[in-house]
Amino acid sequence: MGGCFSDVRGGMEAVGVGRGGGTAAQPPPEAAQGEASDAVDHYFRSRGLRGLYVPLELSLSASKLRNLDILSKSDPMVVLYAKKQDGRLEEIGRTEVILNSLNPSWITKFFINYQFEIVQPLVYDVDTKYHSTPVKMLKLSEQDYVGEASCVLSEIVTKFERSLALKLQSGPAGTFSGSLMVHAEETVASRTAVELIFRCSNLENKDLFSKSDPFLRISRIVESGASIPICKTEVINDNLNPIWKPVTLMTQQFGSKENPLMIECFDFNANGKHDLLGKFQASVAEIERLSREKIGANFYVPSSIRHDNTKMLKGQIFVDKFVEKTLYSFLDYISSGFELNFMVAIDFTASNGDPRMPQSLHYIDPSGRLNSYQQAIVGVGEVLQFYDSDRHFPAWGFGGRTIDGSVSHCFNLNGMASECEVVGIEGIMSAYSSALHSVSLAGPTLFGPVINKAAEIASRSLAVIQNKYFILLIITDGVITDTQETKDAIVRASDLPLSILIVGVGTADFKDMEILDADNGKRLESSTGRVATRDIVQFVPMREVQELPGQFLTYMRSRDIKPQFARCGETS
Repeated sequence: MGGCFSDVRGGMEAVGVGRGGGTAAQPPPEAAQGEASDAVDHYFRSRGLRGLYVPLELSLSASKLRNLDILSKSDPMVVLYAKKQDGRLEEIGRTEVILNSLNPSWITKFFINYQFEIVQPLVYDVDTKYHSTPVKMLKLSEQDYVGEASCVLSEIVTKFERSLALKLQSGPAGTFSGSLMVHAEETVASRTAVELIFRCSNLENKDLFSKSDPFLRISRIVESGASIPICKTEVINDNLNPIWKPVTLMTQQFGSKENPLMIECFDFNANGKHDLLGKFQASVAEIERLSREKIGANFYVPSSIRHDNTKMLKGQIFVDKFVEKTLYSFLDYISSGFELNFMVAIDFTASNGDPRMPQSLHYIDPSGRLNSYQQAIVGVGEVLQFYDSDRHFPAWGFGGRTIDGSVSHCFNLNGMASECEVVGIEGIMSAYSSALHSVSLAGPTLFGPVINKAAEIASRSLAVIQNKYFILLIITDGVITDTQETKDAIVRASDLPLSILIVGVGTADFKDMEILDADNGKRLESSTGRVATRDIVQFVPMREVQELPGQFLTYMRSRDIKPQFARCGETS
């Protein structure tokens, strides 16, 4: 981990189990890049033309990594970049962190479009250091650098079995730091998925003073016989008869129902040396049969006497649920009339500084240069405004002293008593600029009132129509002082068609704000003990809105709300 100890809790979370009921994965139809490509591909195919690209899934593994830890092994992750024509590196994504391993196989996949006529250079960075922080929030400058490798995408697809071995190098001298294996497979365009609930019985106890801590790892077996991990369940502590949370596998992950999968059950160990409790090979069709006939299958392990033999175990695996379902994409909903309705709330607390002074975060530059708040409004608003048909946006301020002399934690930005909406991004910018002349900066920083107001609007809309989803953008320069009240408001709102995007501006330390964003797999809990139905908050630096389509889809799927074309098909 770049130090001495590994973050155990992070290694016990599920990875790649889908959005149907577990930890979020990244299937191709929901990737932002994939959505745009889906639309382009549909245009060409509807006219009988071949698409301009081939969608690929990249899987990564490494061997003999350089160890940077003292009392344990490195905790590696990979960051993948695309190299642009001007030489800039654009981050495509990051794998999960694997604890205490110099020979990791990552479950997180990268989805990228292969274009025959374009040279597509890729750069891979392997880093290590993990302190209970969501991967996307890790600051790469603080990681221990293991090494990097680069290739051109065409190098991978032209290799036998589409697998390419790369040497990781570090430092000016190009010191060998291990090997990286990149495997590419063409993805299958499909909305079909299966939702599974696995349980086991009579697992072997590997622990001395407690019981085994089991988890499942599911891998796809490719033509060469190699196994490509596609998902991992959460770890269940001290249990020889575990039942795991639902796993949703996309067709893109397993290929077809006849393709073989390897299901392995391990006893989790913090040192990364997980004990095999048994394995079981079956196709999705065979897994479906286990569920239908309500029977279990025995695990086996390789024989200790002859490696070509296996030893059958008492431990069994059962499939308590097998449901095939259609998972519609973000594009399916948007193209059939669903809307994203944009709302914004702006921080008017005194910590922003006097708006008349150039160093203030609220300073309006006469030259037209946008301040941090204006940049956030434009950056996020310009993306979301096209999904809102009337472009009438509720806009509020909080933490300011209004014209009546009282401090308000939710006032209409346009100064009107009964109407909070403004027209277009220009309307938000104009109302914001005017409010700086009529509202005095005060405090403290409270999010609860504006979240409750946004939730009220979403609730009223839900009573009338189901094709609207609301996005509340909160722009702030500091840490909230009503943490529990904010948590309570978020938990209440988690049942509504609402996502909250919090953008931090200025130089404050926003680490405490990350507790509102449940990217660590633990949902928020209210003061009454109620747990949030889903994660609806994203805390990000400027302009990042990548989680919103996923939160939208989680809401729609959890309520079985289908796109218009699917509902028409059911009634015809």
